[in-house]
Amino acid sequence: MHTRTLGTHGSAALRVSALGLGCMGMSFGYGPPRPRSEMIALIRTAHERGITFFDTAEVYGPFTNETLLGEALAPVREQVVIATKFGFRIDAEGHRQSGLDSRPEHIRAVADACLQRLNCGIIDLFYQHRVDPEVPIEDVAGTVRDLIRAGKVRHFGLSEASAATIRRAHAVQPVTAVQSEYSLWWREPEREVLPTLAALGIGFVPFSPLGRGFLTGKVDEHMTFDASDIRSTVPRFTAAARKANKALVDALAGIAARHHLTPAQLALAWLLAQRPWIVPIPGTTRRERLEENIGAAEVELTAADLQEIERATAGISVQGERYSEQMARLAGR
Repeated sequence: MHTRTLGTHGSAALRVSALGLGCMGMSFGYGPPRPRSEMIALIRTAHERGITFFDTAEVYGPFTNETLLGEALAPVREQVVIATKFGFRIDAEGHRQSGLDSRPEHIRAVADACLQRLNCGIIDLFYQHRVDPEVPIEDVAGTVRDLIRAGKVRHFGLSEASAATIRRAHAVQPVTAVQSEYSLWWREPEREVLPTLAALGIGFVPFSPLGRGFLTGKVDEHMTFDASDIRSTVPRFTAAARKANKALVDALAGIAARHHLTPAQLALAWLLAQRPWIVPIPGTTRRERLEENIGAAEVELTAADLQEIERATAGISVQGERYSEQMARLAGR
């Protein structure tokens, strides 16, 4: 697989595969956790197929997704980049509590715990999962800077941060990557975040690049979601919204068919074509979907192709908010 660079400022540059693998859904968020042995095999297959960038977080589980990656990638640890995240409040028993916690002492404790769970000597990329309004971002960046100097962390990242917050953090410790939702059905980062990243030389890692599965064309208004599936609480995934939003998938499907692609491959190829420093991290728990996604990394869309996609989607208004009200309050600070 081709590679891309996240960050352009000397030691902040990080070389990874053009597509990463989002691992959250293997343990958390999209229904009951998948069998551990199957997910270890899938992660190792992803590496064999050229993926070197794997995304996790302490809150996924909590904790179990990190230990899954730690075991799965142990044989190839020096060949891969593992990104994990801090910032949510989790008790000693591993239960997520309400609220955020990016106090410096908490960040340091999470870093040590992540190193143990990932079974490694250094965290490749350490994101603040959500911006904590109670802790100045300068204190967060300074704490991660100290962890980098101590040899516990290589790179600093932010997730769902505003352009202003990114600039403040970057002034203290160069930010290698920002992770936020971005896809053909959520293009908000184009307004302020992407121009800011371009100006500062920071990479961008879109999560949910397939719209939490919707852009695959496999989700319709008749599908039901388990109570442990976050889509059961997302306004954009009500039956009425799914029915209305099918227009976007239908538009993509027609273009994809003419290019002998699936809608998912077209959606990922579109993201890759937006900037050379964008690295999407689609998640999956199935080998066939992994192979399908990897195929998108070889697709090169022309300027005419991109214009066709813009024309086909320009008049389509996506229905429903992307987050529940509670989660929306945590994004874009």
